[in-house]
Amino acid sequence: QLQLVESGGGLVQPWGSLRLSCAGSGFSLDYYTICWFRQSPGKERDGIALINSGDGSSFFIDSVRGRFTISRDNAKNTVYLQMNSLKSSDTAVYYCAAGFAIRGTLVPAKYEYWGQGTQVTVSS
Repeated sequence: QLQLVESGGGLVQPWGSLRLSCAGSGFSLDYYTICWFRQSPGKERDGIALINSGDGSSFFIDSVRGRFTISRDNAKNTVYLQMNSLKSSDTAVYYCAAGFAIRGTLVPAKYEYWGQGTQVTVSS
């Protein structure tokens, strides 16, 4: 069974940090482009960061660039999203998704496998 499992969400104060994990089972994540999406109540699911398969190049949307980083640990079959300097506007459910033979796209429909999501709440 092919699965993605996110973890690491929680409640954090503004300007705090969290590290989200996206663990794959049943397939090797290093052959896939991995994208992190987030969704707030009443809003669409938006792609915010991705790491491409192969060269491991990454992309971030403007609102998180410089605060978030993305990395892979192939030995653990896990992708991480390190989130620093968190703001209340970062509050959302965060999802990771895996897409095969794609690069650099934030379009949700391009990704075949999805995790269940993890809640991130930034509040004092």
